Amino acid sequence: MIITRAFSLYKKAYGGLSSGTWWLSLVMLVNRMGTMVVPFMTMYLTQQFGVSIAKAGFVMSIFGLGAITGALIGGKLVDSIGYYYVQLTALLGGGVMFIVLGQMHSYNSICITTFFLAMLNESFRPANTVAIALYSKEENRTRSYSVNRLSINVGWAVGGALGGLLASFNYHLLFWVDGISNIAAAILLYITLSPGRNPSTEKISKQKNIIGDSAYKDKTYIAFILLTFIFAFCFFQMFTTIPVFFREKFQLSIFFIGVIMALNGVIIAVFEMITIFTLEGKRPSLHFISSGMLLVAVSFLLLNLPPLNHAAIALIAMVFLTFGEIFSMPFMNAWWIGRAQKNNRGQYAALFTVAWASAQAIGPFAGSLIAEYFSFKMLWYVLAIVCVLLAFFYRRLHKPADLPV
Repeated sequence: MIITRAFSLYKKAYGGLSSGTWWLSLVMLVNRMGTMVVPFMTMYLTQQFGVSIAKAGFVMSIFGLGAITGALIGGKLVDSIGYYYVQLTALLGGGVMFIVLGQMHSYNSICITTFFLAMLNESFRPANTVAIALYSKEENRTRSYSVNRLSINVGWAVGGALGGLLASFNYHLLFWVDGISNIAAAILLYITLSPGRNPSTEKISKQKNIIGDSAYKDKTYIAFILLTFIFAFCFFQMFTTIPVFFREKFQLSIFFIGVIMALNGVIIAVFEMITIFTLEGKRPSLHFISSGMLLVAVSFLLLNLPPLNHAAIALIAMVFLTFGEIFSMPFMNAWWIGRAQKNNRGQYAALFTVAWASAQAIGPFAGSLIAEYFSFKMLWYVLAIVCVLLAFFYRRLHKPADLPV
């Protein structure tokens, strides 16, 4: 009986989504399964080229700058030429640039190529985000974004594992596989969702191209973007300072740390869709986002508990952090999509992408500085306090006169 009810719940959670949503998720899965270059770029530069960690870090900063530029350009193009063509160009261009980057043999040429690669590659995100909104219905939009997030998480896990295997043989294989996966995703996008092959895309593409009000003049949305940047700053510690803390302070094995990090993806895969299905439409999105902030704050506070059982604390903290992610991120997309107009969603998507890209470039480095010059304990307290404040300010953004999002 319990198994039957669980199966029925999952069936309902995944049911009712459009074919366009599923095709977009499959395109994202193919694309992310080839994500290998970025996670291994620092090791590639230090081990293959013998550059210093500082120089390798500078290359990743250039990648972040290119990503921000690409997000802004991609968002602008979405509102002028359409989300489909931006996605197709970004996937094809990014695929070619990954292969080209693997052929660069000087530090300066790597820096220049990395910038243009990131610019092309990240212009895909605003277009993909807008596409999900257009292929979904208002009542299942949050779940549509969750399916896309599931594809990203599964693809990232597969790509990371395969990338480690390939890197042990030859680093240059990473660039070829990453490039080919981008091109394969572009071909899949063309076959399944091109305007001439998919009626829903054609109908959307033929809509009159009138630019809506500027997202940059929406003061409430600009405040939302600032809050999202600060949250992303905190969240990205999960991939940088938290693993180091587990190793240095908790004395956990590298294998067990890997298990803890993998737990994040497992929880998302098992619980996110049914959680969103249960909550979607019950309360305003900002309510759930605020709740997510509090869960993340608890996860950071748990890291400062007295040393009873380090492994148990690490596992419980990751559970709280993951459910904080589940409560916040899908509803963030739902909120800003509900605020945007059909013809200016590219601008809104671009700013949202920029918030995450900027935090990814700044957050890990800044977090490591706090840990180094003060302490990990101070870092976790600061992040917890910040997340509590974020919960308050996100809730303050909700106004009764606004759309019920």
